[in-house]
Order: sequence, then C-alpha cells, then structure tokens
Amino acid sequence: VQLVESGGGLVQAGGSLRLACAVSGTGFSINAMGWYRQAPGKQRALVAVIGSDSNTNYEDSVKGRFTISRDNAKNTVYLQMNSLKSEDTAVYYCYALVTLLGSYWGPGTQVTVSS
Repeated sequence: VQLVESGGGLVQAGGSLRLACAVSGTGFSINAMGWYRQAPGKQRALVAVIGSDSNTNYEDSVKGRFTISRDNAKNTVYLQMNSLKSEDTAVYYCYALVTLLGSYWGPGTQVTVSS
C-alpha cells in the first residue's frame, strides 16, 4: 500500500493551499482517511479525519478554515486549507486505515506559511 501526497509549498499568510493524497496498491476498502501535521519541536497531531461515511472531525484551530474531503473512486483524500496562518507551518502527513491491513502513512509534504 502506498500513499503519495501532493500540493504542499510556500504561501503567504491568508493564502490557500490544497493537499491531495492518493492511496494505491490495495483492493481492500479504505475506512478512515486523514491528515496529521508535525511542526518543528512538536509531536505529530491530528488535523482532520474523514470516515468512510464522510463524517468529519477537525482539530479546533483549523475549524472553519480547513475542509477535508475524499473521492472514493480515486482512493484520494484532500485537504483544502484557507486563511493560512504562520502557525500552520508544518510537515503534513496523510494516513489511511485500510480494511484488514491497518494504518498506512504518506512520506509527508512541507507546508510553509510566511507572515
């Protein structure tokens, strides 16, 4: 099972980025998909998660600014990030919970927000 992230980069405060993560290499269904982030000197923390039923959950600081979505036909999860702040700067990791196989992680993509 492989996860490939895309869409990270450098953006000014107040700007937007859209992250994408494509899951390949499995014929099993994917349950939850989500995004975590790790800022320098901090632990990896949940940003947003979406279930197979499309129920979502967000970390408090991103509510109203970030939107998670998924395309089940493409085994892809997205994170639309608006009104970005300098404190959103981190490496963002995609994860997927695959039926019968367990959890998998992407290699991470850097998001840098300049103030």
